[in-house]
Amino acid sequence: MFENLLYQSAADFLADDIANGNLPQALLLAGPAMSGKLTAALELARVLSCSGDPKGAWQCSCPSCIKHKSLTNPSVLLAGSRDCTPEISAAAQTLVCAVRDRASYVAAARYLFVRSVRKLTGRFNQVLWEGDEKVSKIAAITSVIDEMLEELDPARPLPELSALEKSAEALVAQCIKLESSFMYDSVPVSQIRRAASWARLTATEGKRVMIFERADRMQDSVRNALLKILEEPPGDTFFVLTAERKNAVLPTVLSRVRTYAFAERSPDRQREVVRRIFHEDGYNSVSSYLNGFLPVGTEDIQTAARTFTDELKKGDVPDIDALVKRMKNFEPRIMLSLFFNAVLDAVKKACGSSAGRGFSFEAYKTRITKEVKRSYEDIVVYNQTPLAALESLAYAFLEEGER
Repeated sequence: MFENLLYQSAADFLADDIANGNLPQALLLAGPAMSGKLTAALELARVLSCSGDPKGAWQCSCPSCIKHKSLTNPSVLLAGSRDCTPEISAAAQTLVCAVRDRASYVAAARYLFVRSVRKLTGRFNQVLWEGDEKVSKIAAITSVIDEMLEELDPARPLPELSALEKSAEALVAQCIKLESSFMYDSVPVSQIRRAASWARLTATEGKRVMIFERADRMQDSVRNALLKILEEPPGDTFFVLTAERKNAVLPTVLSRVRTYAFAERSPDRQREVVRRIFHEDGYNSVSSYLNGFLPVGTEDIQTAARTFTDELKKGDVPDIDALVKRMKNFEPRIMLSLFFNAVLDAVKKACGSSAGRGFSFEAYKTRITKEVKRSYEDIVVYNQTPLAALESLAYAFLEEGER
């Protein structure tokens, strides 16, 4: 078990707790982005529902494990925001290249692509969206995606290369449409309540597992609703939370979970992760590889951030509407992180020189850094639009410059 979780000691701790019957019902997987937390959560769900002998074996072919490997097991519910489309695009390329080159890993590449798509569509499960006004529009897209995925079912022969390329391209386009149109920045409290009702149902296959990603970015109302579930968890349901920042998780939530720490992998190990999963060489981090599939290049994002900062230094108001359009509305949201980090870098450099109005003062840098972080949080936690958040940030810049 956990053979697909590379270079993380948390895999050993999880396996030991399962083997010894010490696994808690509520877990927090905490660590940096792209360190394998979701991989661990999904593998944990597979192992808990496995009916094979030995339980949880990597090559197990019991009915439950087969469904888990293709992420179709109904005993798992997945909620929380995630930038899924870069991974989907990367997995599509891996599959197409594997078929073109007649590589030995075609079967693995097929599963990689299917799973990457279902990591997205799983967040639009009708259990979570029932009664929402958007549900019919979401279903119109997810039904198309499901039909396309049938062509990639492991039980069916793959299409010829040219047909596969067209199918993969169309599938990626539908996933981008789904994510850009309906992915929330912070999970709605209504979904936590629906998940609570689901968790109290009797599991049909093994244990139920509820995965909440980015527990460190939840609004207070969502955290309180989650806390109520964790206080009295149903006996056959496990709750797995993930977070990049453990200290941003509500202390009362932390008191009810056991934390499994995930470490930042070294560049050599990240290079190996990219090679083993996507069969690409020369990338020192998983993020640098996946960022290559963003709709706007990282250098263009950084240039836009420097231009934004330079204009504000001069006392000018940038054309924020044009900026947001040029940045494709900062979707997927990883583009926001890249943009704001570049803004902070520009501010730090300006503060280290005498150029600009007031930019040499440490207090100014501290205040602006706080405003940048607040703007980012307004978007990813409180669902404010990038346009509104950047307008507020721009005026905060200008007000600070006048002090």
